[in-house]
Amino acid sequence: LFRPRSVAVVGASRNRGAISGEVFHNLVRRVFHGPVYPVNPAAESVQSVKAYASVEDIEGPVDLAIVVVPRDLVEPVVRSCANKGVKGLVVITAGFAEVGEQGRELQQRLVELVRGHGMRMLGPNCLGLLNTDPAIQLDATFAPTWPPEGSVSIASQSGAVGLALLDYARDLGIGIRMFASLGNKADVSGNDLLEYWEADPTTRVILLYMESLGNPVRFVRIARRVSRHKPIVAVKSGRTAAGARAAASHTGSLAGMDVAVDALLGQAGVLRVDSIAELFDLSVLLANQPVPAGRRVAILTNAGGPGIMATDACESHGLRVAPLSERGRRALRDFLPAAASVQNPVDMLASASAEHYERALRVLMNEQDVDAVVVLFVPPVVTDAEEVARAIARVARDAARPLLACFMGTYGVPRAVDSLREAKVPVYAFPEQAVLALARAVRYGQWLQRPEGESPVFTDLDPARARKVLEAQEEGWLPPEAVRELLEAYGLRMPRSEVAMDRPSAIDAAERIGFPVALKLRSDRIVHKTEVGGVRLGLRSAEEVGEAFDAIAEALRERGEQDAMQGVLVQEMVPGGVETYLGSTYTEGFGMVVGFGIGGVQVELWKDVVFRVHPLTDVDAREMLGQIRGRALLDGFRGEPPADREALCEAILRLDRMVGEQPRILEIDINPLVALPPGRGVVALDARVRVGERGRRRPQREA
Repeated sequence: LFRPRSVAVVGASRNRGAISGEVFHNLVRRVFHGPVYPVNPAAESVQSVKAYASVEDIEGPVDLAIVVVPRDLVEPVVRSCANKGVKGLVVITAGFAEVGEQGRELQQRLVELVRGHGMRMLGPNCLGLLNTDPAIQLDATFAPTWPPEGSVSIASQSGAVGLALLDYARDLGIGIRMFASLGNKADVSGNDLLEYWEADPTTRVILLYMESLGNPVRFVRIARRVSRHKPIVAVKSGRTAAGARAAASHTGSLAGMDVAVDALLGQAGVLRVDSIAELFDLSVLLANQPVPAGRRVAILTNAGGPGIMATDACESHGLRVAPLSERGRRALRDFLPAAASVQNPVDMLASASAEHYERALRVLMNEQDVDAVVVLFVPPVVTDAEEVARAIARVARDAARPLLACFMGTYGVPRAVDSLREAKVPVYAFPEQAVLALARAVRYGQWLQRPEGESPVFTDLDPARARKVLEAQEEGWLPPEAVRELLEAYGLRMPRSEVAMDRPSAIDAAERIGFPVALKLRSDRIVHKTEVGGVRLGLRSAEEVGEAFDAIAEALRERGEQDAMQGVLVQEMVPGGVETYLGSTYTEGFGMVVGFGIGGVQVELWKDVVFRVHPLTDVDAREMLGQIRGRALLDGFRGEPPADREALCEAILRLDRMVGEQPRILEIDINPLVALPPGRGVVALDARVRVGERGRRRPQREA
């Protein structure tokens, strides 16, 4: 596909305005290194090149065929290519799986034909591909632009976005190595391209525009490996909360599709950005500068306002504007005006010359406590922007740390920007752009330093016992007794409890368990028990238990939902500890998503929950504890004892193991999961589990 020795354009048109005419013209115009054959049974020649009625009529071998014919002719053309021995196909023609059932059937026949003859196919419904390698010069697209040669390879699921990417790359001077428009991904997928570019020594950075993930598990496995030595930057469209609208549990309402995407990309080391502009802002940094070793930043400017903007942006994105050493400040004072500020940010004033920029940058680059430098320039009348750019470029040649430039305004800036790009210095129009790109590169550096982690071995699990419990239940929510048995099979402890169907049996159960106890409504229909007065805590006598039972029943009668009550759960009270939340839900296309956060009745209000996609490692579990906003509660807040972090990590991994081994589990909520002081473990005070068949549409939540 990317390195053919010969190319045929099937359906090549004499008309330059036609897609097939543009594809053929691009191949010839870029001086592709091998022969290009136009195939058009209605023409003797196409754009002054001899045409052929069929691929099979071409005298020499054909490695790659670009197919641009009406949809109903694609299958016979592909069959003809198979007979000719063509191994690579780019099907630009649309009208397949994207238009309905008939199109899907046609596409499936194409896939079977291609794979049956040992061919690979890009598309259908795509823009094509290109390779800027001077030894190849392959432009098998109908894009009007040809990007500069470089080390960034791009895969786009959208042809229209692909056109825009190539256009922006040319205007921004970003060097491209290869580009592929995936279209319907019938055969060649984004995962295939990741593996190919992983092995390609000329590709340094991989950019992805994604609308869907065909095989997320394979993507994580491949991307995690590739990201270790080549950064992957992705824009994933289709952010939506629609998946949460039908949620029947805390996990379901919190873990929408986009949360699953974020978790999956983060685990794989993929840098997700929010826009095409940010995609290029980050890629130009990663393609041309070293990965930051840390988050300490020095800022150099000739204007106070932009310096403050850059400082604020650093603080907002988790970067640290590092204090300079006394030695560094003395070196700056030696040549800067007395009114200049030699603190960080270093403000050299509007009179700063190109020489000042060069000398100051060399000082900052030699600071031991600086991991990256952002240099800002606002063009005053007294200083030539291009001279400043050349001074920055001279420093960049010897730089061992990332150096980013921001040239604001238009006076003399365009030529200066060209000079910086030639020197491989990423240059931005505004301070916030530069800092955001740097912050993401810092996160990538932190991910590279992160150990890969491992899945712990638990010797006390009883998967067979859990499977027996699950298989005995019909689709829907498990009764409390089954939930307890399931959790115990995976070593997750619950307090002592008994089911009681009436007032006297609730009192008897409480006396057997021992006071104080809690009473919790037992119901298949009501999800949030506290909202209907269905939870009563700290009951210290038989009288209080009886009154609590009556109060729960009365609260349901007032709502007209008395038939929803299936007794109560009488439960031992667990004093103290930090209330956390642990859950998992099945997400179409991603499998089981595991969430952890601060728990209790307000879990959905605060939404302080982080997610990962199964399977997890011990490193994933520790990171989840450290990424919630309320992590200070786990360390002991305002005199309270700290939580048992090791037990929390273990509970996350036990739950992950459970949902991986038990495919009937669709959703599970453990809320609250009380984390006791270190050495005392965790206790699941309440839990709900829904079972069914994964992949089936979730039923709407009952009112």
